[in-house]
Amino acid sequence: MSSGYHSFLGLACISLCFIHSISTSDVYIVYLGITDVQDPILTSAYHLRILSGVFHRLEDAKQSMVYSYKHSFSAFSAKINSTQADTLAGMEQVISVFKSRILRLHTTRSWDFMGLNLNPTADQSNPLQLTHGDNTIVGLFDTGIWPESKSFHEEPNMHPIPRTWKGKCVCGQNFNPKTACNLKLVGARYYLKGYEEEHGPLNTSGTSEYRSPRDANGHGTHTASTAVGSTVKSASFFGLGQGTARGGAPRSRLAVYKVCWEDGRCSEADILAAFDEVINDGVHVISASFGLPPPQLPFYNSSNDIGSFHAMQKGISVIFSAGNSGPDPSLVQNVAPWSTCVGASSIDRNFPTRVVVDNCLSFTGESSNIKHIEGNLVGARTYFRGGICTMDKWRNMSAARAVILCFSTQGPVTVEDAEVAAYIASATGLIFVDSPTRQYVDVDIIPTIRIDMVQGTKINNYLSQSITNQTKVRIFPSKTVIKQSPAPVVADFSSRGPSAISPDILKPDISAPGISILAAWPPGISPTSTEIDQRSVEWNFQSGTSMSCPHVSGVVALLKSVHPDWSPSAIKSALMTTAYNKDSNHDTILSRGTNEDSSPFDIGAGHLNPLKAMDPGLVYDMKADDYILFLCNSVYTKDQIKRIIGLHPVTNVNCPQEHTTNANLNYPSITVSSLQSTMTIKRTVRNVGYTTSIYFSSIVSPHGVEVTVWPRILFFTYFIDEISYHVTLKSQKLSQGRYDYGEIIWSDGFHTVRSPLVVCVDTATLASTIVESSQYLHKSA
Repeated sequence: MSSGYHSFLGLACISLCFIHSISTSDVYIVYLGITDVQDPILTSAYHLRILSGVFHRLEDAKQSMVYSYKHSFSAFSAKINSTQADTLAGMEQVISVFKSRILRLHTTRSWDFMGLNLNPTADQSNPLQLTHGDNTIVGLFDTGIWPESKSFHEEPNMHPIPRTWKGKCVCGQNFNPKTACNLKLVGARYYLKGYEEEHGPLNTSGTSEYRSPRDANGHGTHTASTAVGSTVKSASFFGLGQGTARGGAPRSRLAVYKVCWEDGRCSEADILAAFDEVINDGVHVISASFGLPPPQLPFYNSSNDIGSFHAMQKGISVIFSAGNSGPDPSLVQNVAPWSTCVGASSIDRNFPTRVVVDNCLSFTGESSNIKHIEGNLVGARTYFRGGICTMDKWRNMSAARAVILCFSTQGPVTVEDAEVAAYIASATGLIFVDSPTRQYVDVDIIPTIRIDMVQGTKINNYLSQSITNQTKVRIFPSKTVIKQSPAPVVADFSSRGPSAISPDILKPDISAPGISILAAWPPGISPTSTEIDQRSVEWNFQSGTSMSCPHVSGVVALLKSVHPDWSPSAIKSALMTTAYNKDSNHDTILSRGTNEDSSPFDIGAGHLNPLKAMDPGLVYDMKADDYILFLCNSVYTKDQIKRIIGLHPVTNVNCPQEHTTNANLNYPSITVSSLQSTMTIKRTVRNVGYTTSIYFSSIVSPHGVEVTVWPRILFFTYFIDEISYHVTLKSQKLSQGRYDYGEIIWSDGFHTVRSPLVVCVDTATLASTIVESSQYLHKSA
């Protein structure tokens, strides 16, 4: 029996623990680290004993328990009040106690754009997507699955399910495992206790939601098909974006963990339950497109961070979306160093839509319009007070046969607000004028053409000078055009760095396609997910970092298949060091929202390059010491670190006497958030390319920083496959709070291993302090 069980005896002496649940109760998560008892039954009993320490009766503790996390780590969730939570937090065996919050979702051409096409090339007899992936399983945390979709049919000649798989398909409302699951969809679970404790019983009337793994939102089906969807020919949205749809790893298996529900909400208690089981089930990759906006809480108070840490320990790569709070800085989410954080960018596909006014003026916007429209072009002021296109400003006048011209700057107004207002007014269509940095296509409830400010101003001026009230407008069906515009471009909504809680670790890590992504959709859910939309589709456009996350997850599934012995950090390194930061015109990737060159805080190391990632040459691998340093800097005690990592109690953990920079973690990028004088940083690389190879370094120094790398040459042999080098940074300017960017590149002539170098020179504050001290000493003298 473990010492933890014996320590429970001391609980009986704490009379203050016996507290009636009179005050308001919430679901709290109590985190204990790695269990030293491998029996789930004993672990659950241990959890109940701890919880009973804050109740008068054992039965009350049992009723309070929501989940016992007993397979992959030790924790539990329970409905208790704040006083009980504080009491539990003070117990020696408890690492952290935090309230379960509600997280939010971050809501085919893309694979061709990134080089993973289905046609054989001169140096590749069979496409990588069609030859690898059978041996990998991707666990998807989302809103469930529509199993009848063609995306989840078995690929031809699929091998048996890997023997390591221990998961299952569970039965539920409108979900029969015998017909829903197959060699492709190998697992399906759902988690509801935490959600129902927060929001009450689930509404399952009609098709509003299913008490099962079935998807009633569409988000989960879309992300699943993006990551590992099977090959489906002639996929399109009413003819737009037509082509062969498939996921990044179409032969990989899929296991669905429904933790989010129709309203897009996901309970942390449910998420942690899914992590507990997914690790034990035997997946190789976890894909999760949800998060919480800042303020960021400590890592030990986050279900995403706790769950992903223990997944990483078992060799599972965890991929998260960065969030949709851009373009302002420091709003990036899911920033733990052991997971991969993905931003969103565009692909080289557009949907130009021609607009002709009075047969004499022609304009081009972006839309998903599928029909020919004719009507009267009318300014917004005719139907909306102050020209503000929102429902509360509607003049209660019918806009039948009218195409309304709305400006985002009047209000301001979002395109979604304007669409609803135009629909309520019975308009024929909407021309929405917005910044060119926000011109991308999603599916609309009313035909909506997005026009930039220059064109919109011309239309508005023409309309105001018209001598008649019958300005005619014709809108033509949208077309699908590829390779006609620079790509990728960073999405304006993609959350940017630096990380608010760990600024010395670059986040996001990488960028991937997340704008106007076409993927599978439940036919029972309208493409706009609104009741007023009666259309039924099998494929739908969606935008968000929710869409970029599964792109990376699919590529990681391929990487795991090709390199099954690589650790999650080695795989992340391969993704980051092979990413590119130039667009299709060989210019620096543009950042929407600012229309300036992107920085590592926009795109991380760059844009995902799947084929290059398969053969990166060198990788930066993170060892236990790296994570111990990070946990030390996160103010854990030595005993807590041992329990989190699962170290033997007698194992020595050496935390620095003072807080040190996380820049010394063996990360594939280097970020220094405050350089005041000179700093030396160590990195270690492992050769995974040619056995004997020589790598030469080249440096692009950030402005005002002298950068020295030693040694400048790395010589790898059969006997030496791992070498360390040092980077010395010396400030050479007076500055405060300004980030500058450079890079360190290692190359053997075939591989190019690039690491972003991000430095904030902070010498102005130091100089001011020195001057003040000097003046004080002078006066004293």
